[in-house]
Amino acid sequence: MSKVYKLAVTAADRFVPSKLRPLWEHEAGPKTIFFWAPAFKWALVLTSIDDFRRPLDKVSTSQSATLAATGLIWTRYCLVIRPINYSLSLCNFSLGVANAIQCMRAYRFQHGLKTF
Repeated sequence: MSKVYKLAVTAADRFVPSKLRPLWEHEAGPKTIFFWAPAFKWALVLTSIDDFRRPLDKVSTSQSATLAATGLIWTRYCLVIRPINYSLSLCNFSLGVANAIQCMRAYRFQHGLKTF
């Protein structure tokens, strides 16, 4: 698979405009996993946000708490690795916040407290 990816990047390399060349060549640019990890992880964030429409009796507090903790822990990690991956950090932070809110909503519902 990496041979196919390298061929695709080499082929696309010719079509990148000079103004976008710094982004293309960046150490966390589209040629690396540092770019593609957050690009695909945003789907998990969007799914978490979409779960706000789910009835609260169907929401798992343990799943939401786990995703919130994971998102917040990995936010920190993204800021200490080299190259610093701000895009993945923002994605993980969004995942943590969305699931923390969902976890609080589900907890309050399950304990008969007023939901927000």
